[in-house]
Amino acid sequence: MTTPLDLKRLKVFPLSQRKSLTRAQDILVDPDATPTPLPDQNLAAIERCARQIKVARAKGAAVVLIYGAHLLRNGAALILERLMAQGLITHLATNGAGTIHDWEYAWLGASTESVRENVANGTFGLWRETSLNIHRALLTGALQRLGYGQALGRYILEDGGSFPPPEQLLAAIQQFPEDPLVPAFVDLLSAMREQGWQGGFFQVEHRFKHASILAHAYKHKIPATVHPGIGYDIITNHPIFSGSVIGRAGELDFKLFAGALEGLDGGVVLSVGSAIMGPQVFEKALACVNNIRIADGRPIVQGHALHVVDLQDSGGWDWTTGEPPKTNPAYYLRFCKSYARMGGELHYHQCDNLAFIHHLGKRLAGS
Repeated sequence: MTTPLDLKRLKVFPLSQRKSLTRAQDILVDPDATPTPLPDQNLAAIERCARQIKVARAKGAAVVLIYGAHLLRNGAALILERLMAQGLITHLATNGAGTIHDWEYAWLGASTESVRENVANGTFGLWRETSLNIHRALLTGALQRLGYGQALGRYILEDGGSFPPPEQLLAAIQQFPEDPLVPAFVDLLSAMREQGWQGGFFQVEHRFKHASILAHAYKHKIPATVHPGIGYDIITNHPIFSGSVIGRAGELDFKLFAGALEGLDGGVVLSVGSAIMGPQVFEKALACVNNIRIADGRPIVQGHALHVVDLQDSGGWDWTTGEPPKTNPAYYLRFCKSYARMGGELHYHQCDNLAFIHHLGKRLAGS
């Protein structure tokens, strides 16, 4: 019989000992800088996307950006901050990796490690501060019913958070055992006892918070959701790891993401470098929205445009014409095929994700 691995036995190391491969000061791109040149075909597609976003926002429709961690690692945080400040993005969604790099850049000013080297020496992802602080953010955010993205964005922007006194948590658990927040109280109380945390404010200075997409989103009151998977992310590689904490935050964010799609009629979805999380979460959330609309006697979500950006060759298929046959290799591009089944018109852009967003920002600014 297989015995589960005891994660409490893991030895974690300070981030200061890690050889970080990227630094915030090196990757961040000035929105006013000249973007990397692109072929005319890409520029024409970006121009069309910019027009659709302007039309969508003029009529109050949603513009949803779903992004993978590489968009952050490629330095797009300040470009996205400007788009948020201008009200041109109404919702952001990312995966767990997007939050890990986000927090590390904000706190350490550096991120990224060698997977090959560090898996072999037993240190990959086993960094004390990353998982510890993300769990702290989610544990405290849950008390205000904040999901993963907003809880971590607030934690970064406000340089820490507050723990209620343990006796207050215990009293609430005993007095209101059926309150929906009780599981969050229990998780926090357990973590406080295990880690020796005291009640009150704890400061965690984020000296590079300008490098955090989540902090910018929280500052501009733009909902940002995170869609994690258990075992996908290095925050599992830590004695503090709690599936209930991550799952609770992810549950809140899935519901918030689905709520954003309620406003998608005539809107725009940008899926930039999110080959797995984006299409998989989007299709479930859209099904939920359409289910409730049908029950209410309303039409399903329609009139939206979807723009998928990735480096993978599309096989020469024009996705605006629909889904290719199974005999065409393009059929097996999941990040296109799933979106192609979601109504609206799908545009696929084989393009560097940073260059796409940078040029798009310029077009939206009118320059």
